[in-house]
Amino acid sequence: MWSPNKKSPIDASDPNRDWRLLEDLLRDTFSEQKKTRRWGVVFKLLTFVYLFILLAMFFSARSGTGMAVPYAKPHVAVVRLEGVIAADNEASGGRINEALRNAFKSEHSKAVVLAINSPGGSPVQSGYIYDEIRRLRTLHPDKKVYAVIADIGASGGYYVASAADEIYADKSSLVGSIGVTASGFGFVDAMEKLGIERRHFTSGAHKAFLDPFSPVKEDERLFWQEVLHNTHQQFIAAVKAGRGDRLEITDEITSGLIWNGEQALSLGLIDGLGSVRSVAREIVGQEELRDYTIKNSPLKMLLEDLGVSIGRGLAMVLKEDSFLQLN
Repeated sequence: MWSPNKKSPIDASDPNRDWRLLEDLLRDTFSEQKKTRRWGVVFKLLTFVYLFILLAMFFSARSGTGMAVPYAKPHVAVVRLEGVIAADNEASGGRINEALRNAFKSEHSKAVVLAINSPGGSPVQSGYIYDEIRRLRTLHPDKKVYAVIADIGASGGYYVASAADEIYADKSSLVGSIGVTASGFGFVDAMEKLGIERRHFTSGAHKAFLDPFSPVKEDERLFWQEVLHNTHQQFIAAVKAGRGDRLEITDEITSGLIWNGEQALSLGLIDGLGSVRSVAREIVGQEELRDYTIKNSPLKMLLEDLGVSIGRGLAMVLKEDSFLQLN
């Protein structure tokens, strides 16, 4: 067995001298081919990086921070709220509210459609968006905002929707889930069986009341339940203020259950069935749509793609390093 990285001295009297010379020649040839391939990958990566930087500079110069470019025709402004509502997600209060302000501010937007496809998330971020919609509606009474639910508009997603003038959904959309949840795990019994001792030092009688490795105390359980109940009441009050007489607030409606669009319409959770396009065309009377959603900057998106591509390139280089390693 031989390795292409090791050479053995050749004895002139060796009867297999010719074969040994041929072996060394093949070894050197394979080594050169491997180096050529490796450098080829490196140069391709450098070229790729250079092109990415050029493209990033070009797109960044054209679109700035990813905000919608002003549109000088009558249109319906669309803001998309997609995914879990959280501070560090695209569906954060800051990003959605900035897009909504841009949409309302445009003199050419005839209405605003908030396209929702979200299972909910942070009650704080949902509250930020809810409050901003209500504020913008007061500042721009001549410009309506329509919430349009796609696959799902539940929990925080419905919280936000209830701030709109009207809510629409598909007949099969999932709507509702007016409730609050907080969950976790408890490992006390498992630790006991494994013989693990928990050492947790705190200052404050209830500082560790959510610790999964400590038993739940009854007074803490009641306290946490009261926090959830209070947050639930805030949610209910927001929905009631947004929907008014269109929705009868009952224990079932606020139980956390979820309904399809057809059921939601009969209950008063939504005002009609439709999509973003149909609401713009049939309710607003405008065919033209303009997306005001705040997107990641082109530079950030390109750099993310670049990271993936570099990773693949390095994997190829590492693969080349192991080429013809016979042991």
